[in-house]
Amino acid sequence: MLERWTIGFDADDTLWHNERFFQMSQACFAEMLCDWVPAEKLAQRLLAAERRNLGRYGFGIKGFTLSMIETAIEVTDAKIPARIIAELIEIGQEMLAHPIELLPGVEQTIASLAPEAQLILITKGDLLDQERKLAQSGLGDHFDAVEIVSDKTAETYQRIFASHGRARVAMVGNSLKSDILPALETGAWAVYVPHELTWELEHAEKPYKHSKFHEIPTLDHLPSLLRSIDGENT
Repeated sequence: MLERWTIGFDADDTLWHNERFFQMSQACFAEMLCDWVPAEKLAQRLLAAERRNLGRYGFGIKGFTLSMIETAIEVTDAKIPARIIAELIEIGQEMLAHPIELLPGVEQTIASLAPEAQLILITKGDLLDQERKLAQSGLGDHFDAVEIVSDKTAETYQRIFASHGRARVAMVGNSLKSDILPALETGAWAVYVPHELTWELEHAEKPYKHSKFHEIPTLDHLPSLLRSIDGENT
């Protein structure tokens, strides 16, 4: 590589599985409330509650659990048994304790890039949960900095990138809305790594025409992409 890169990495569903556990929990939620409301309608009500509550609880498992409880109360006209509320709390606790499962190729890719680039983990969600997941992942020693933020906006990325004093910056992640579009606004490169499961509130249109937007099928394609970008800019 020519000039040393600074590379920001999303965490959930970029480095390790995350959304699958939310969907599994939501399936359990639908089964619990099947006597009150059809699964499809329940999913719509839950998504509306999550969207409504982002400003109150932020992103992550705790907000998701509270939104399930709120939705359960709403769709049953406050007739939901206390035992089901207790089961929903237990689901949230189990999610917070679930072991980390790295995505294929992540460990090798991060280890190979660490000596050549400045790596920054940039993730949003519950502070304690994100710290737990990073510790369990075994990847922590490879990152030069960890930024756990309440939301990912262009201003957030601008602050983080500026604080690390690098002009040659790329952001890597699976969310077009949170990882790609706001990073491009700052002038950084943005590398989209699709995941088979993506939360509906993270969907957005791909910025195909942006010169600094790239898409790779899996994270282990990242080193060769960066070398290609270097070659184009020589």
